[in-house]
Amino acid sequence: MKKYTYTEKKDTRSGFGAGLAELGDKNENVVALCADLIGSLKMDKFIENHPERFFQVGIAEANMIGIAAGLTIGGKIPFTGTFANFSTGRVYDQIRQSVAYSGKNVKICASHAGLTLGEDGATHQILEDIGLMKMLPGMTVINTCDYNQTKAATIAIADFDGPVYLRFGRPVVPVFMPENEEFVVGKAIQLTEGTDVTIVATGHLVWEALQASELLEAKGISAEVINIHTIKPLDDAAILKSVAKTGCIVTAEEHNVIGGLGESVARLLVQNNLVPQEFVAVNDSFGESGTPAQLMEKYKLNDIAIVAAVEKVIKRK
Repeated sequence: MKKYTYTEKKDTRSGFGAGLAELGDKNENVVALCADLIGSLKMDKFIENHPERFFQVGIAEANMIGIAAGLTIGGKIPFTGTFANFSTGRVYDQIRQSVAYSGKNVKICASHAGLTLGEDGATHQILEDIGLMKMLPGMTVINTCDYNQTKAATIAIADFDGPVYLRFGRPVVPVFMPENEEFVVGKAIQLTEGTDVTIVATGHLVWEALQASELLEAKGISAEVINIHTIKPLDDAAILKSVAKTGCIVTAEEHNVIGGLGESVARLLVQNNLVPQEFVAVNDSFGESGTPAQLMEKYKLNDIAIVAAVEKVIKRK
């Protein structure tokens, strides 16, 4: 089995900042908007290089989405930035009416997603955002796993025509994806080959899935790990090809079990190849204050939880 290692840890939001800065230098139509969280979204370099293409909207997220939608009419490619909770829940009406309904080319970029926002607690964490966004017709939903993939996705979506929700996080996590790997919207990445179980993971859970696959190998279980960075459109072919071989699947995500990646996969399986499935996700609850590591352990969003889900699903084959 291929082993993945890392030499450093970085936060995925810094990958967004690096990608945005690079875009600013090579695409004059890219503009950035922020709701009073420049430092948290790592937009400083873009602003330093292109102050005339940055708009500080302040704590007025609904207004930010409206301005972004308007900017697209003049051919601009707006990247909005704030916490995931404020990027979706606070402005759902504006996204639905001003962006999705008319297919505006707005890139909604959301940091501090999921439980790993940490000590700020349930009011700032959001575990419903993927569900909210994927239900909007025409909305593309991307959830990246590390610094390199987030940077690549940020650059790639500038050339993608249509509204995009790009979700990333606050904590430092292993950097393990290749630095210059092309990001293809809607194309899953198979990380390991296996014959006993398919593990499809997204975001911070991709690294945990890789760690789980090594623990499983020691138990004599061969796991195929797939990085699902694009939740909508889902790479149906990659998932169906894998489960045709393994006969069962575990989905892993830092999101509510309702409305996330797992439910999208379940619908795919029901319609095409109904194999046993287990879910690693938050079990329909809000989060709470704590360190990212404490919360991932308490809510069972780590390699140990994935191993347990695999052992359970294999018994159901």
